[in-house]
Amino acid sequence: MESERYLTFALTKGRLADQSLKLLTNAGFECEELVDQKSRKLVFVNEEKKLRFFLAKAPDVPTYVEYGVADIGITGKDTIMEEARRVFEVLDLKLGKCRMCVCGPASARTLLEHHELIRVASKYPRIARDYFYNEKYQTVDIIKLNGSVELGPIVGLSDVIVDIVETGGTLRENGLDVLEEVCPISARMIVNQVSMRMENERIRELINRLREVVG
Repeated sequence: MESERYLTFALTKGRLADQSLKLLTNAGFECEELVDQKSRKLVFVNEEKKLRFFLAKAPDVPTYVEYGVADIGITGKDTIMEEARRVFEVLDLKLGKCRMCVCGPASARTLLEHHELIRVASKYPRIARDYFYNEKYQTVDIIKLNGSVELGPIVGLSDVIVDIVETGGTLRENGLDVLEEVCPISARMIVNQVSMRMENERIRELINRLREVVG
């Protein structure tokens, strides 16, 4: 007998929500309400299958999942690493593939090789700190920026940046290069720790179906 409890999904707003919904629909976990782009609703429901969906900004998705407001979340690996919430990361959905990299002018390569004390600008201070301190064992001064981090080395605020790179076009246009790769990035499915126990059967079914769709 199917559980009467709703299985709740937090999806990242924007293009990733559309891509995620397409995957979920192909896996049999659709929501017709959410397809209506003109709707002003904040929570969308599939009554027949007891599914509930809402859209959130990327950094908030892991928070909703950790606190059990959502059983399942879909967001980027960069967000999961930066937020460091207590959730289970269960599946790579292979959407939005890119790389987290250390970037800067070619002259900064020597500073990295010699493990010199440098300034690093990033929207992702936790990821930057973890990479330099725990993988490179290099002491750095991390500067948190919210806007165009490429400006950092150009105006002299930082020696390098840590940021997401897709094609590298913006970097090249501004005289910057990828100097080191931190890790690959793509959309991942995360699950609340209690939900994984309480709704294990339904969540396992979802994971298996999505795995078939993703390939």
